[in-house]
Amino acid sequence: MLSVSDIAKQIIAREGGFVDDPDDPGGATKYGVTIHTMRRLGLDLDGDGAVGVADVRRLSRAQAEDIFVAQYYHRPRIDELPPVLRASVFDMYVNAGANAVKILQRLLRDMGQEVTVDGVIGPQTIAVAQRVARSAPDHIADAYGIARRNYYLALADRRPASRKYARTRAGGKGGWIRRAEDFISPRFHLSEQDFRERVAAWG
Repeated sequence: MLSVSDIAKQIIAREGGFVDDPDDPGGATKYGVTIHTMRRLGLDLDGDGAVGVADVRRLSRAQAEDIFVAQYYHRPRIDELPPVLRASVFDMYVNAGANAVKILQRLLRDMGQEVTVDGVIGPQTIAVAQRVARSAPDHIADAYGIARRNYYLALADRRPASRKYARTRAGGKGGWIRRAEDFISPRFHLSEQDFRERVAAWG
């Protein structure tokens, strides 16, 4: 079982370095930490009295790891979910915030469980997730990964500017899809043909 530090390092590797993409609602980002997160935490790294793009550029890998572990793992209580779900939900929380939890809660509801879809990991979500994971650990892990993939595809359906994150210029699986499938058993990965058919309507 990977440690939370190891998982955070993997997330940083997936996220990459400094990016300031106008199509990304997160704004300037480095190692997956957005300028909005840094402003919320008051991380004025250059000491000029404001948190701006220059501060994002100064962020170190160690600082990003500390932020992820404290703010995106322990703070939302991902550490209290079943071990089989923690890495995937943690990775998705860095990428999509509370939507990562809503995806899990909707999945649990689809499985016939009573749980509120509010994006908050509370006693109810923890208890239900633990119960489902005890009875079907492999199933819940794959099902969550597939639900993540479906979330990304649906988001790209609605928002053309986001399609470049889901599909490469060559037409293959983009970063979002490959990221979700990192947490899905290979037998449930979309084939290249299936993927191209799924996104054909994007033009």
